Amino acid sequence: MIPFYHNHLQSNLNPAEFLIFKILLNLLQINKWVRLESLATSFPLPIKFESRRKKLQRFLSLEKLNIQKLWSPILEQIIVTYYSLDNPIYLVMDRTRWDNINILRISVLSKQRAIPVYFKLLDKKRCVDGSRPQGPQKGSPS
Repeated sequence: MIPFYHNHLQSNLNPAEFLIFKILLNLLQINKWVRLESLATSFPLPIKFESRRKKLQRFLSLEKLNIQKLWSPILEQIIVTYYSLDNPIYLVMDRTRWDNINILRISVLSKQRAIPVYFKLLDKKRCVDGSRPQGPQKGSPS
């Protein structure tokens, strides 16, 4: 973990929350996917599965994990440390849909990786510009 990242998180989370965060980070790197059930199954606590799942669910819904409060200072430090004013910073905007969940995400490109810097859950019934989605137009492929 980058030292600034480590110090910032440790100063904003209590020791138990910081430990849960570190364990989750390791599990995410091992599992390579985000599913609460799989994380709860792998989470090393000697309690019942349902209790581990609820504990992780409560942790992930903490107000402290707000993107503006916790993640923005980390991202700002990463950009200041690893990018220079001489080189352009490339931002990527992406809208992803998972079942009924629409997510608008803005990321910074770095070494062929996209580092998310902002995201917003969108109303599933609206497009990014606020209009209602339309079906296929006549003459367009479906």
